[in-house]
Amino acid sequence: MHCYIDITSSRAFVRYNGKPHPYYAVIQRIGASVTFYVTSVIRQFEMMGTFSVNESVAISRSRNKLRSLQLLYRKGIGMPRTGFAHYCDKVDDLIKNLGGAPVVIKLLEGTQGIGLVSVHTQKTEEWEYRSNLHRGGSASIVKLSPAERKTAMDADKIMGLNMCGVDILRANSGPGVIEANSSPGLGDVKTATGKYVARMIIRFLEKNAKPNNNKTQGKG
Repeated sequence: MHCYIDITSSRAFVRYNGKPHPYYAVIQRIGASVTFYVTSVIRQFEMMGTFSVNESVAISRSRNKLRSLQLLYRKGIGMPRTGFAHYCDKVDDLIKNLGGAPVVIKLLEGTQGIGLVSVHTQKTEEWEYRSNLHRGGSASIVKLSPAERKTAMDADKIMGLNMCGVDILRANSGPGVIEANSSPGLGDVKTATGKYVARMIIRFLEKNAKPNNNKTQGKG
């Protein structure tokens, strides 16, 4: 992230390569290791009236796996049974409480499938798990059911995101949301569907990128 903030009591700038620029819109692409800093920069853009595809508050919600699932749970969104723990020495008991293996273990903060481990036995033996196309996974086009489509749209709305990828697990009990990703891999979607999502985002900006058109105005 090469932008930095210049703040005084009466004005502020976001600079790039030493120069302030009159940015009209921001499309965020964020790695997990810089979430705090990048959301701070986006918040500054919002306070300056610059439109952001996804707002800083919504990004922070989606990047915190526990917080995002708490919000979805509160609104009654279907999700697979999920447990959280701070220390690794609690994993065995956590898996037991969830009904035993197999389970998928993931970090509270992470992107692109990094930090995922599939556990097939209570002895915590790892199994090869390729969660994203660029990490060796595969994809195919499927037709969403009305319930799956509604679940994805509801999850997006609850997070407050304008653009996201919603990971859904199909089950006999209905669709379950694993997460809503505020910075999904667009190349993976294009590979699987042939659709240019980046072009759709630009069209969204052309329609919505007006000064001070962010909901929170950086106040969240």
